[in-house]
Order: sequence, then C-alpha cells, then structure tokens
Amino acid sequence: MNTCGSIAFYSPLRKCMKKTVLLRGVSAKTSSVGPSNADFPSGDPGMYQLDITLRRGQNLAARDRGGTSDPYVKFKLGGKEVFRSKTIHKNLNPVWEEKTCILIDNPREPLYIKVFDYDFGLQDDFIGSAFLNLASLELNRQTDVTLSLKDPHYPDHDLGNILLSVLLAPREEQREVFQTQSLRLSDLHRKSQLWRGIVSITLIEGRELKAMDANGLSDPYVKFRLGHQKYKSKIMPKTLNPQWREQFDFHLYEERGGIIDITVWDKDAGKKDDFIGRCQVDLSTLSKEQTHKLEMPLEEGEGCLVLLVTLTASAAVTISDLSVNSLEDPKEREEILKRYSPMRMFHNMKDVGFLQVKVIRAEALMAADVTGKSDPFCVVELNNDRLLTHTVYKNLNPEWNKIFTFNVKDIHSVLEVTVYDEDRDRSADFLGKVAIPLLSIQNGEQKAYVLKNKQLTGPTKGVIYLEIDVIFNAVKASVRTLMPKEQKYIEEENRLSKQLLLRNFIRMKRCVMVLINAAYYINSCFDWDSPPRSLAAFLLFLFVVWNFELYMIPLALLLLLAWNYFLIISGKDNRQHDTVVEDMLEDEEEEDDRDDKSPPRSDKITWLWYSICGILQEDSEKKGFMDKLYAIQEVCVSVQNILDEVASFGERIKNTFNWTVPFLSWLAIVALCVFTVILYFIPLRYIVLVWGINKFTKKLRSPYAIDNNELLDFLSRVPSDVQVVQYHELKQDPSHSPSKRKKNNPG
Repeated sequence: MNTCGSIAFYSPLRKCMKKTVLLRGVSAKTSSVGPSNADFPSGDPGMYQLDITLRRGQNLAARDRGGTSDPYVKFKLGGKEVFRSKTIHKNLNPVWEEKTCILIDNPREPLYIKVFDYDFGLQDDFIGSAFLNLASLELNRQTDVTLSLKDPHYPDHDLGNILLSVLLAPREEQREVFQTQSLRLSDLHRKSQLWRGIVSITLIEGRELKAMDANGLSDPYVKFRLGHQKYKSKIMPKTLNPQWREQFDFHLYEERGGIIDITVWDKDAGKKDDFIGRCQVDLSTLSKEQTHKLEMPLEEGEGCLVLLVTLTASAAVTISDLSVNSLEDPKEREEILKRYSPMRMFHNMKDVGFLQVKVIRAEALMAADVTGKSDPFCVVELNNDRLLTHTVYKNLNPEWNKIFTFNVKDIHSVLEVTVYDEDRDRSADFLGKVAIPLLSIQNGEQKAYVLKNKQLTGPTKGVIYLEIDVIFNAVKASVRTLMPKEQKYIEEENRLSKQLLLRNFIRMKRCVMVLINAAYYINSCFDWDSPPRSLAAFLLFLFVVWNFELYMIPLALLLLLAWNYFLIISGKDNRQHDTVVEDMLEDEEEEDDRDDKSPPRSDKITWLWYSICGILQEDSEKKGFMDKLYAIQEVCVSVQNILDEVASFGERIKNTFNWTVPFLSWLAIVALCVFTVILYFIPLRYIVLVWGINKFTKKLRSPYAIDNNELLDFLSRVPSDVQVVQYHELKQDPSHSPSKRKKNNPG
C-alpha cells in the first residue's frame, strides 16, 4: 500500500479567496509500483486519459432535517465541471459505482472533488470537498484513493470520506478525440435532464386518519416525493376523512420506475407540524398506460390514502444544438403541424401544443465575480418542466446555441428564462430573468429580451437573445382553459411584508371603489342631478324591464366586449399603462433591497422570539406568548393573501373586458354567444333540469372526478395587473444608470 502524496483539499470562502490545505491520513492503494508522472517535460505534456470510478461515500455529514442527506458528487478540472454523479437519496453511506473517462491536457492541474446535498427548489447544501493531485499518481496503474472531505468554515468537523479508483494513462490520439469525448460527456449531461415518462397522480381522499389535535380532529396535508421532485397538497381543516381531489404529474427519469415517498402531516399554527403517517408507492410494480386505484395504509400511523396513479410515455422534450432544428426539417415540421391540426382536435386532449426555444446568446451581463467576469448558464422553465444549458466560463457575452423543445399542456403558461452565475460551493448567483407568456410569442423571430430582476419589476444589466416558436391546437387550448390550472411543485411561501400588504390593500381598494363609484352614478340618476341623463336612464329602465329576457344578460356582456374591441381597433384605446401598480412594485423592490442588506423585520422578530425562548425555556407563559405572536403573524399572512386573491379576481375580470389577452377575450365572446343562443331558444326549466341531473349524477358517473369551476378556471388564466407589469417586455434603454441596475440585481 502506497501513500498518495500531495492530495489537497480546496474550498473557497468566496470566489476571490482560495486556500489549499493538505489532508492527513489519506490513503491510496495500488496493485504494484510503477513510474510516477511527476517529472513531465516542460513543453507540451500531451494528452492523458483519466479513468475514474466513483465508488462510494462513508459517514457523510447530514444536511437534512431527518438526519440524512441526498448526496451527489461533482468533478472539476481547470474550473470546468467534467462530471456529475447521480443523486443518492437519504443515505449517508451512498454507493455510486459510476465510471467516467476524462481527457487531460495537463496532469499538473489537480482534480477538484465536491460533494453536495441536493435540495429541490432550494440551495444545495455543501457537504465537503477535496483535491486530488494527478501529478502524484502512477502512470498505467489502478489506484484506490480515499479522500477526506473538509469545510474551511468548520476545519475540525469530520464530514466523511469519498472512495475512488483512478487510472491515469498517456494517450496518443490528438485533440479531435478530446472534442469527441467532450461531446459525449455533454450528451450524457443532456440525457440526465430528460425524463422518460410521466407519472400522473390524483390524490383522492384520506380515511380514518389519526387525530392529532385536542379537539379530536386534524388539519391534514400530504407531501409527495419522487427523487428530487416534491409536491405538497392543500390543507384540509378539521377532518379525519379529508377529500383532496388534487391532480399533479411527476417526471419519470428511470425506465425501471422509482419509489414515491408519501408522508401525511397535521398542520399546527406556530409550532412544528405533527407527523400522521407514511407510505410508499413502488412504480416498478405498476403497468404502464393504465390507471391504478391504490388504497395505501399508513405506516407509523392510522388510516389510509386513496390514490389514482397512471404511468404514460414521455412527451417530446429534447435538448440539442442549433444544427439540429426540428422546425427547419420540412418532414418534421409537417409532422408537428399535422399533430396539432384542427382535424386532430379530440386526440390526446392533454397535448395542446409544441414549443421550441432557441437560447442563442447573452450580452453585457453583470460581472458577478471580483475578476470582472461571470460563469453564466441558463435555466429554461415551462411550468414544472425545467432544463439547463451548459456553463460558459469567465464570459460576460456567452453563447449557448442550444435548442429546447417542450410539449405544451396549457397555452396560457409562461416561459421563464433565468441566467445564473455558477459559483463554487455556493448557490448560483442570480444575473437576470425574463417571463414570456406563450400567447405573446411571435414565431421565428429572434429577439433581444432585456433581463429583469427577481421580482420581474425592473431591468437589470444585460440582454438575452431568444428565438421561440409555438404551435398549438386552438380547440384543445380552449378546452384546457376551462380545466384546473397546473400548480408548481415548489413555490416560495409568502412572507409578511408591509409593502406587499399595502400593495394588496390598495389594489383591493381600487376594485371596491369601482363598485362604489358605479353605485354613486346610479344614485345620481335617481336624484336627477343631471335631468337629461336621469331621463335617458329612466326610459332605458322602462324598456329593459318591460322587455327583459334572461338571454339579455350574456348579450349585454357580449356588447360590452364588442364595444371595447371596436374602441381598440379604431385607435381610441382607453386602456392605460398601470403606473400605480408599477410604482407599488418598485417600492416593494426597494424594501427587498433593504432586506438584502439587513435581516427582514419578520426575521428579526423570529430571532428575538428564539432568543426569548432560549433564555426563558422553562417559563411557560412566555412560551405561550411566543406561540400567540406566531399565530398573529400567520393571520397577517392569511389576510395579505386574501387581499391579493380578491384584488386579482377583480383585475382579471377587468382585463378580460379590456382585451389584455385577445385569445381569452375571443373565447369569452364565443362562450357568451353560445349562452345567449341557448337561453334564447331553450326554456329555462330545461336548462335547470339538465344542470341538476348532471350535478346529482356526477359522483355516480365519475366517483373520483376532480371538482372544478369553469368560470374560476377561466379567470385564473387572465393575468392580474401585477402579472401584466411582470410580463411586460422592456425595451433596451442605454440610459439606465449602473446604480439602478445594481439595485435591481440582488445577485
């Protein structure tokens, strides 16, 4: 057994602060002794091949609440990531047994090894890192290496070990081989992002769950996890037999399936939620293209959950280079157009359309590193579908030249493209973001989009060049509009904010004032403040009441929509850019900037509460007071959210009639025309009879159908005033001051 010398550990506190600490007690096992490559000639060292087998980890540090981690390993060489392992979930002694082959120009450059704990939707936690000095390895000899992981913040902590087998050998092939190898690794990276199937899950109900509250009931909700994907159901208050009726999809990355971890919790305000029970679904035991009804008894608890699970083949989601363009191939384009033609409107209603995104390049990005450069990469998201480009190192004008394709399930989805700066041992720095509604896309046009800040309220530095094409079936898109909107798996929880609360209050006040002003206007007609206006209103009242029929209600709404449309096409557009909401968003952004510099007020209060709790642990009265403060904070957040929902509801109705989204306004016109004709020709009693029969027999015909309200589902697709501002496309303005740009860029 030989000792592998000069195996060093490296982990920067910042990108500008680099330290190298020699590890002690690092062993390397070799089968025999051979010549060392330490004495390379001073000229070009030539090409070398490094074969690495990532064996396993030992006693890794726990980074999750449950006392476990979800570790994965990165190899970096010369500042570039050359390998990333798969993630092993909930294991401190993971076994990878993954092999990779890396071509090396200069063996004097050490291999940097980093281990992270994966957290979906959150910042991955750093576990530890180490250096492997390749110059110390023996040529053409298999070497077993044990690396001790360290963290400079906690140099005395034992963070575990990583076991590798490495073989370094000279290679005669020229640089073309290296390019081929890099392409192969790029292909592997691309394939690791693509899913092979869809798991459709419907959470129906829970039966006879365990009572966790003093009143003999519970407030249950359910958490699902498949690999790195997570979903949290809504909370059902005060029941042991909750009816959820929620549907969502997971991506299936492994052909043999996977295991869905399910936990049930009881929501408690102001303290830790109570655990009710758990169960698992082994997808490898389920047949594909078939819906399975599962009644899963809860382990470590009482009761069971009722689920519907369906495994289907994956939709066409791809990543390719610019040279591989589906829409430029006449045969493929014809096939895609045929798939979404009006003749196939009733075939596979979930497949609404096809989206192709060309991520070409970015210019004048913000320098996130002290060297005046960044390491930018791009994240392309469509609802819960998320794909990434490669990283372009040390460049403020990166070129990615990648094509992403998605299947569109809802034409009202918003494409989000975010640029990040890759950082060592830290979460990526935010550089900019754009949000593009699919219905606003102009096919085949390469556009420069000004990057916005995290809140999408103002510009940050840089532009990104995209070319987007969307093809969809209008009939499928219209039907899908009347179905529940897909929810994101992971969404940021709303925190209590004075500016956000004020903004929502002002928005709701504006909606209420519209109703109050309308009431004042009608009352002025009754008071004859303006005799001509009151006389006209009186005659109209007599005419409408005398001739009133039910079909006149949708007809009046139809005329209002038509009137606004003719005002717009005639150039008399009465729509105004909502500067009030924009100003409120800027104020909220300034508050966020202050929060970046100092802890938020809510965080300060929380810290104070924890301090009180730590000092007065045995004082039950103080503890009860702290619980009350938590409860008050939750009530304030609930009020903040309710104000937002009420204001958004009113704004969406207004924006429907204002033709903010023409597709939705045309759909409203079609629906109102149908209602008018039905009410005109069919007696009301027959309409009510059909409605009642449908309602009474719905559960008999479809026991597990998800309840929904078509009108609310339609309005959920109409953007609120806040979303209109966020989706508004900014024009390039060179007059933006650097300070403003910096302020708008928390990264």
